[in-house]
Amino acid sequence: MQQFLTTALTGLTLGMVYAAFALALVLIWRSTRIVNFAQAPMAMITTYVALVVIDAGYSYWIGFAVALVAGLVLGAVVERVVVRPVEGKSEINAVILTLGLFIVIHALAAVIFGSRYRSFPAPFGLRGFQVGDLNLAITGFGIFTIVAVLVVMALLVALFRLTDLGLMMRASAFNAEVARLLGVKVGRMLTLGWALAALVGSLAGLLIAGGSLVHPSYMDSVVVYGFVAAVLGGLDSPAGAVVGGLLLGVSLSFVSGYVGSELVALAALVILMLVLLLRPGGLFSHAAERRV
Repeated sequence: MQQFLTTALTGLTLGMVYAAFALALVLIWRSTRIVNFAQAPMAMITTYVALVVIDAGYSYWIGFAVALVAGLVLGAVVERVVVRPVEGKSEINAVILTLGLFIVIHALAAVIFGSRYRSFPAPFGLRGFQVGDLNLAITGFGIFTIVAVLVVMALLVALFRLTDLGLMMRASAFNAEVARLLGVKVGRMLTLGWALAALVGSLAGLLIAGGSLVHPSYMDSVVVYGFVAAVLGGLDSPAGAVVGGLLLGVSLSFVSGYVGSELVALAALVILMLVLLLRPGGLFSHAAERRV
């Protein structure tokens, strides 16, 4: 019983971490129709920004806020300076560009911050809770992670379903020419989409780093699992990203605990292949109506 509960709770925390990154991928997809593979190194850079602020003697929360603002600004700058020249052209151009950014940002981080492992603080305790004879494998920081991801999911759902701003962002992504004819500032909406996605990615980076070690490659594995979680739930669905992250995290936790940790990556690949074969749009996808 103890092992089962520990494995499940560990999977819950890991799933929420994957969900946080998947939400960033969902946001960039819904607002620009681009999968940004540079999302992870962009988040890594902002995590280092937070670490610099904290090492300077400021509180964790000031570093946290500075990192989120840095992510917002970084996303806007990347869209304006790097991505804007290829917008409107073949979608593969932007995808290849983000892969190039992945490499460049990694190299810059290693030059600026170094490649050594550095500890990153957590604002809450990292010990599990004791309930009777059971030791629950969930920490105060794990609870904070769960709450933060659920809040972000709720805000994204509200943005896209209840606000004119969300509608303009989606219109700019789906059909920029028609959106312009309707008076939408398409360029501003695309910049905003990149900025908000980078902000959510920065949050994911901070949640992953809390209480552990950071280095220029600490987000690399999250790219894979976060992408699988986003595809599993559906790239158009914030709620799907969270559910996909939870399902993936719990599944991989049980594979690691009962089968073998060396098979975790293979299990993620199998899950991705099954989703693409059985429901390519994800669990929360909607059938598109097509007139002929």
